[in-house]
Amino acid sequence: MGVNSSKKLAAKCSFLSKDEQIIVSQSFRLASKNSEKIKEDELTKLWGTQMDARLSQYINNYLFGIGEARVMTVDLERFAELFVFCTRGTVDEKLKVLLISLGKGESDNANVPYLLVKEYVESIVSSYMKIQKVSNTKQFKSWHSKGCFTSPQNVQRFAESLIHELATGELITRRALEMWLQGATELGQLLIFVFKHLYNISHREKGTPSDRAGAGVVGLEAEAPIIDAERDRSLVPICRGLDLIPSYPSLLDLNQIVFINAHLPQQYQLEWRFLFSSEIHGESFSTLIGRIVNQGPSVLILDDMNGCIFGGFAPSNWALGPNFFGDTSSFLFTLAPKMRVFESTGYNQHFQYLNLYQQTMPNGLAMGGQHGYCGLWLDEEYGKGHTSESCTTYKEYTQMSQTKEFQFRHLEVWGLGQPPPTPQERGERVPGMSVLDGNPENKALLKMAGRTIYSEGLQEPPREGN
Repeated sequence: MGVNSSKKLAAKCSFLSKDEQIIVSQSFRLASKNSEKIKEDELTKLWGTQMDARLSQYINNYLFGIGEARVMTVDLERFAELFVFCTRGTVDEKLKVLLISLGKGESDNANVPYLLVKEYVESIVSSYMKIQKVSNTKQFKSWHSKGCFTSPQNVQRFAESLIHELATGELITRRALEMWLQGATELGQLLIFVFKHLYNISHREKGTPSDRAGAGVVGLEAEAPIIDAERDRSLVPICRGLDLIPSYPSLLDLNQIVFINAHLPQQYQLEWRFLFSSEIHGESFSTLIGRIVNQGPSVLILDDMNGCIFGGFAPSNWALGPNFFGDTSSFLFTLAPKMRVFESTGYNQHFQYLNLYQQTMPNGLAMGGQHGYCGLWLDEEYGKGHTSESCTTYKEYTQMSQTKEFQFRHLEVWGLGQPPPTPQERGERVPGMSVLDGNPENKALLKMAGRTIYSEGLQEPPREGN
C-alpha cells in the first residue's frame, strides 16, 4: 500500500479528523509495511517494547479477537477505531474497548470481575510510566536526573485509586462500569497520552535511511507529526529549583507526582518549584515559614514515622495571621498506604492557617477543620502534628496518619508556577510605615530569634487627617 492509497483509505473513515487521518495512515503504513493489513506479530514488534506486556495483549485482543474468533490480520478501519475510542471516545466506546480487551463480547451483559478491571487499569498506568521513560521528555528528565524513579508498588496504588469507586473483590455490572468511566477523568488523560504516543512511533523511528527503506517506509519522516508526546500536555510537571543539588532525596516517585498533579487546577500542572525539605533545610518551623511565605500556591507532603505519606494542596499564598484563608480548589491527599484525594465540601472556608509567636492563638500550620481537630495540623514544635478522624472541610475525608497525633520524619514543599511578586517588587510602600510593617512574617521570625526590632520605636506618629 503506497503513501497516497493509505491516506485515501483513512479519508474514508468518516470518524477521523483531517489531522487524525495523517496520524493513523502513517502509523498504519509502518505497522503493515505498506500493505493493506496489519499482522499481529508485526504490531507487537512495533509497539510491544513501548508499553506494559499486559496492555499489548489487551490491544491485540481488541484488534485481532480471542479464541475461535481470532483473525490473522486487521484492516485500517479497525486500527483507526482503536485510536479514536481511546483518545476521544464516548463512555460506550471506551467500555467497548475495555470489554473486548478483557475477552468479553461488546453486547455481553455478564458481570466483570473486579480484579480483571484492576489489572487492565494497572496496565495503562504502567504503560504511561514506561512511555515517559522511553520518550525521555524534558519533564521526565527533570525528575529522573534527580533520582526520582517509579516503583511497581506505587503503580498498583495509583491504579487502585483510579478504580476505588468500584466494589473491591466483587463482580462489576455493566452499569457500574459505565458510571465509573463517566467520571474517570484521570484515567482518560493517561489513555490519551499512551495512544497518542503509540500512533506516533512512526515519527520517532531510529535507524538509517536504508533501514527504513528495508522496512518499506521510505518517506515516513517527510511529514511532521500532528501529535507529539514531547509537546502534548503531560501530567508530569517540570521540576525546578534543584540545579545546585546533585541528587535530591525526595520521598516522591513519579506515580505519586502524577497522581497529585492530575488533581491540581490545570494552570498549576506545568511546573513544580522546590521550596523546602527537612532533609536539606533542617528541622525548623521558622525555616519552613521563611521558605514558603509569598511563594504562591504550593503542595505539602509528609512522611510520618509509621510509613504514612500524605499532604495537601494550598491554592493561596501562605501568610501569617489569626484567620483561616484559601479557596475551594484546596484538597488533602494520601499517597501511602493508599492514594486518595479529599476535595472541598464547601461547608466552610477553613482551608489554610499559619500563625507563629502568638499567645492567644494556636501556633502552627493547618489545613481544614478547626483548631484542635484539623484535617492536617503541623505544630510549631517541628516534627509534631495531628490529623483528625473527621474533617467537615473536605469530602470523604478519613484520618490520614495511622494515629491522630503523629511525628513526621520528612516534609517537602513544592511551589506551583511562578511566585507572586513581593510588595517591594510591586513598588508598594505605605507612607510612614517601616519596611517590617509590610512584612509580618519577617517581624515574627525576628522575634522568634530574640532580635529587637528597633525601628518600631523610631516611627513617626501618623499625622492628623491622614
